[in-house]
Amino acid sequence: MIKIDGLKKTYDGFKLDISLEIPEGQVTGIIGRNGAGKSTTIKSLLGLRKIDGGKINILGKNVDELTNKDKENIGVVLSDSFFSLELNLNDVNRILKKTYKDYDEKFFNSICKDQGLPMDKKLRDFSTGMKAKAKVITAISHKTKILVLDEPTAGLDVIARNEVLDLLRKYMEEDPTRIMLITSHISSDLEGICDDLYFIEGGKVVLHEDTDVILGAYGLIKASEEDFAKLDKEYILASSKTKFGYEAITKEKKFYMENYPNLVIENIGIDEVITHMTKKV
Repeated sequence: MIKIDGLKKTYDGFKLDISLEIPEGQVTGIIGRNGAGKSTTIKSLLGLRKIDGGKINILGKNVDELTNKDKENIGVVLSDSFFSLELNLNDVNRILKKTYKDYDEKFFNSICKDQGLPMDKKLRDFSTGMKAKAKVITAISHKTKILVLDEPTAGLDVIARNEVLDLLRKYMEEDPTRIMLITSHISSDLEGICDDLYFIEGGKVVLHEDTDVILGAYGLIKASEEDFAKLDKEYILASSKTKFGYEAITKEKKFYMENYPNLVIENIGIDEVITHMTKKV
């Protein structure tokens, strides 16, 4: 399990205050706009940022107590970090071989070949998509229990993004006990792979929900001021004034459809949920 309890970090006037929990066998996504606090959360989780308060627990231990053996069970992809671009994948192979006890050289070479990555070409000559795939392959090459990925599809076109996500999906399907935490500002990337999503804005969690629930049970209510005033607000998560009345996000569109048959209720996507929820912060 990964558990972050009251993580606090302040820098340059920005305040992060995050709690989240990921049980065994789950893929969890953190989604939010650029600057929302996604990368800071990931780096704090990995012990790469000194925190001001809270607790971070991985594999049953405080992050500061993890041994080298424990760390071998964590595969990492950071948006701003990788091997020197002067290296090639043969060089990376040799480094990984020396670094990780459970490194699977055959797996690494095979998957690089399957993904069309040349072993003798310098990383600097790789396309953005090829570099992204190389990062993911490196992270899973020692068959880690936990994967932590910060924006692994950033800057990729649709085809390259799908290829990277397919790599991750297949890896997680191999072992139902694995855990993955992935961040992105692209909702479509996460809705097809994540069991649940944390929406963060301004360093805070504004919504945590199962992905299937968001896609199935959430809706957008459009109502006049008069009709909105009469609504039972129990299942309203956020609302905003428009020139026509109100728009509101509900987590129980079925309730409002059954009890207010004349109300306009539309299906809603994750991007729209983000837009309306961030207005609330």
